[in-house]
Amino acid sequence: MNTLVIGPGYVGTALALALRSQNHEVSALRRGSGPDPDLTTAGIKSIRADISRAESLPKGMSFEWVINCAAPSSGMADDYRRTYFEGSRNLVSWLQGCGVEKFVYTSSTGVYGQNDGSVVNEQSSTEPESDTGKVLAATERILLDAAPAFPAIILRLAGIYGPGRGYWLKQFLSGQARIEGDGGRILNMIHRDDVVGAIIAVLERGLAGEIYNVVDQEPVSQRTLFEWLSRKLNRPIPAAASMASQRTRGVTNKLVSSRKLQIQLGYCFKYPTFREGFDSLIE
Repeated sequence: MNTLVIGPGYVGTALALALRSQNHEVSALRRGSGPDPDLTTAGIKSIRADISRAESLPKGMSFEWVINCAAPSSGMADDYRRTYFEGSRNLVSWLQGCGVEKFVYTSSTGVYGQNDGSVVNEQSSTEPESDTGKVLAATERILLDAAPAFPAIILRLAGIYGPGRGYWLKQFLSGQARIEGDGGRILNMIHRDDVVGAIIAVLERGLAGEIYNVVDQEPVSQRTLFEWLSRKLNRPIPAAASMASQRTRGVTNKLVSSRKLQIQLGYCFKYPTFREGFDSLIE
């Protein structure tokens, strides 16, 4: 397949390399002007453009598969709006009539605003309280409203960790981790390699207009995670955080289900729980 990966960052680069290893023709679109030695060596073509600026997108291009993994330069709502909302709107216009068979957008489980520990799936309400979550939800609507002319598929990704990346593990190892409240808040996570695997499964077997949660099979409470790390690394369990220092930005408490991804697409996780995933990083 002639494939375009937009945003060859932490996930996008791994995805582009995986697709190329399967003999797909792959191009990678990014804003920066620096070299991409890993991509170039693998035979991946680089395209320089900024999806938030419609005039920068090149004319006369055609792709069968397009995956938008672009990420904002900061966690500010304005950056989210430029990258996700405006960028997606520009992509819909740019790719109309370009032969696209599937367009995959990597959204976030941050669109779920539930804070009561309940189980949520793709049919659950999406009413996030955070400004960034609202931008993500609005972006999803742009893509789904463009159907059936535009074959968008939405992937709602949980918190990504993997080689060189992992907020909770790094906090624990640095001694900066603190337990929030009673430690019962649920953490939804996914290993980068399973994000890549899920994207490829959706490209091969997913249906346009569908939404899939991408989260491992065992969302875990913060306390349970820290207790496991404490036993694994023979370190003390982190102390409780003061109310003033507890994280407040976009904090929710819900158990996100990936049952649809597993049943409808038959996806099998490489790292089904945090245990296998964190073991690979610790080793």
